Amino acid sequence: MAEREKLIELKDLQITFGSGKKKFVAVDHVNFDIYKGETFSLVGESGSGKTTIGRAICRINPTSAGDILFKGQKINGRISKELDQEVIRKIQMIFQDPMASLNERAKVEYIVAEGLLNHHLYKDQDDLHNKVMDALHEVGLLPEFASRFPHEFSGGQRQRIGIARALVMQPEFIVADEPISALDVSIRAQVLNLLNEMKKSRGLTYLFIAHDLSVVRFISDRIAVISKGRIVELAEAEELFLHPLHPYTKALLSAVPIPDPALEKNKKLLVYDPSIHDYSVEKPVWEEIANGHFVYGNQRELEGYRKEYESQL
Repeated sequence: MAEREKLIELKDLQITFGSGKKKFVAVDHVNFDIYKGETFSLVGESGSGKTTIGRAICRINPTSAGDILFKGQKINGRISKELDQEVIRKIQMIFQDPMASLNERAKVEYIVAEGLLNHHLYKDQDDLHNKVMDALHEVGLLPEFASRFPHEFSGGQRQRIGIARALVMQPEFIVADEPISALDVSIRAQVLNLLNEMKKSRGLTYLFIAHDLSVVRFISDRIAVISKGRIVELAEAEELFLHPLHPYTKALLSAVPIPDPALEKNKKLLVYDPSIHDYSVEKPVWEEIANGHFVYGNQRELEGYRKEYESQL
């Protein structure tokens, strides 16, 4: 099998806020690769550091230590102006709240065209207009919407405008930061299907950030589970659902609702207690338990995870 191309690589990434006694470590030595053409999901509760990682890849948040590589080139810290421009063009972000991320005083045509205007990625005004119209058409919005303001749209339509704004730059990699959490349940599937269609037609790669494991199961190739700034488990999507090993992953999975009322009623909710890990003597490591299935723990815990995994086969 041919070696897959790594589009994004995170190496010992650390992000801190504040200094001295007020120093807070938001992301703690995170390592993972995202391969070209895949949807890599990052799942964890609020405050776990998942959005911070996404924003760091887009160069919105500064990093404290470690490297972020895009196509083998380091893109965090001080970089050349040319590389900075390329990163802005090739890496785009879809934000969580479509109302807060759109300029409510600007018309849709300007909102979508802003990136093209800033980087002069158009020949003339006709070319600019056509690119905006093509982007709106691609996300299922009518041409007449271009002359309206964001407040005139529903939540799902606003998020489509946000997706069009990202697509118009012809990106290779998109950070989708909980793009459906602010939307109605009926609209969520439409937006997820749209993102999947864009991935196939444009050959996009996604970092999909979510707090709900049930959402990511059907759109992800691989899933990483993050807790308190550390990745605790990483595996292919089905593998993670069939063989969860880390207690935090199990707790997240137990919170996923079951559509059958009888099963849901008898379901046992697991509560994650971080105090079960004693890392005072034996320090934890990041280790591969099975093919492509990584877990964070000390040697005693990892031995237990291996036995548990073998018993499930």
